[in-house]
Amino acid sequence: AFSMFGFYELQLPSRLQTRLTEVSNRQKGGQLFGVAVMGFLSALIVGPCVAPPLMAALIVIGNSGDAVLGGAALFALAMGMGVPVILFGVSAGKLIPRAGAWMNAVKAVFGVAMLGLSIWMLERILPGSLIMLLWGALAIACGVYLGALDPSGDSGWRKLWKSLGVVLLVLGIMELIGAAAGGDYWLKPLDSLRSQNAGVVAKQEHAEFKRIKSLEDLGQSLENSGGRVTMFDYYADWCVECKRMERTTFVDPAVAGQMERMQLVQADVTDNDDVDQALMRAFGVIGPPAILFFDGKGQEMKHYRLVGYFDAGEFSAHLQQVLAAQ
Repeated sequence: AFSMFGFYELQLPSRLQTRLTEVSNRQKGGQLFGVAVMGFLSALIVGPCVAPPLMAALIVIGNSGDAVLGGAALFALAMGMGVPVILFGVSAGKLIPRAGAWMNAVKAVFGVAMLGLSIWMLERILPGSLIMLLWGALAIACGVYLGALDPSGDSGWRKLWKSLGVVLLVLGIMELIGAAAGGDYWLKPLDSLRSQNAGVVAKQEHAEFKRIKSLEDLGQSLENSGGRVTMFDYYADWCVECKRMERTTFVDPAVAGQMERMQLVQADVTDNDDVDQALMRAFGVIGPPAILFFDGKGQEMKHYRLVGYFDAGEFSAHLQQVLAAQ
């Protein structure tokens, strides 16, 4: 990210660059071998960018088992990558924007995006208050960069960017105030401050889960369900979506009311040790967030399994179906 702002340059050593350029320049047009070499060299650059969407497409295709869908998806991916290259080549560079000062602004945008992604990934290991401080610092820095503290210019664009900078500056200050007030959720920076002023507890509570560790613990819980539906939740401290479910979904009044009619069991797989892996492997769960439901006889209701994040409305409707099927 810092390289995007010009602090240093990330590039191949000049010796390697020279060799690649020489190999590429020696290739002659109209020859299959030359085209293959140029394609191989370009794959070294494009490959890392294409790998994530290609992997996602292959996972979806593998799960669906649909050959037609798989062929269409890969063809669409190939066309999406190939057509622009062909258009740029046929146009002899006329469709490619010319280099200029605007490229520095593009680099800055990507630098901010990389810093934001870094903070988002750090949510898995750092406390919420520190994450709020990081988001606040990033927002304030962006606001200052956009000219929030500079005198207004005559240009309409200049005023627009300054207005956006002022908004980011205010949001950053809100994050810092929320962190100082004991908040831990950056999407609601002033929630804890508002709750304290109202004289109520800042943290919303949801129905309490019974924590288990192993398959044996789960078996005992299912035996002692008393004929109720058992909601079995896989949780981990590094799972951002798990925490998001606790903050936004489980605390919803409608959801909380339905959860009270169930036996709530939760497995903390933060350590990911042998016992945790055995517990996930037993039900084919790759990792959290994942929620399984068991009927009163201890049999999993496989059609009602949930994987990933669900908002309060979706989750409440799903719980209604589970309770009705019991």
